[in-house]
Amino acid sequence: MTMSPTYTLTLGPLTRQLPIMPISPKLAIASFVLLGDTELTDYAASALAQKMPADFDYLITMESKGIPLAQELSRLTNRAQFVVLRKSQKDYMRDPLSVPVNAITTSAPQRLFLDGLDAQSLAHKRVVIVDDVISSGGSLNAARVLVQQAGATVVGQVAILAEGAAAQRTDIQFLAELPLFPL
Repeated sequence: MTMSPTYTLTLGPLTRQLPIMPISPKLAIASFVLLGDTELTDYAASALAQKMPADFDYLITMESKGIPLAQELSRLTNRAQFVVLRKSQKDYMRDPLSVPVNAITTSAPQRLFLDGLDAQSLAHKRVVIVDDVISSGGSLNAARVLVQQAGATVVGQVAILAEGAAAQRTDIQFLAELPLFPL
């Protein structure tokens, strides 16, 4: 298969050229980096806000590319705060909860951490998990386990893009499909 060096992503009125990057000897992805793209973040948040459940207490996202999306969704849905699951334990965290995470774009083992103070805030609350791209679902699954350990109920899962087989999932809301590229 002859592969072009970029993939054209069209999201509503916006178009982006995503570089196609190998992540293994057999697979490449269209590299979608939301950080720094205010126009796309604002558009995606506005569109996703229409697809989210109306009744929730907190937005949850994973460090780091989901943060600007969660920030804008928080503003649009009139939520004063959102919670960020971190990829490393920070000295300021009190009694953090932690779970392993396996994601398609990360070759080394990772963990997600939820600060114990945030966990207390989430107890008995309804949450929506926010991500930029859902592919294998590893990060999403780890996030769901963490918030459930905190005593919260996941009432929605949203992302800008669903990559590969994730586009067939019925438990997520997303704006566009993103293909995987076999090598």
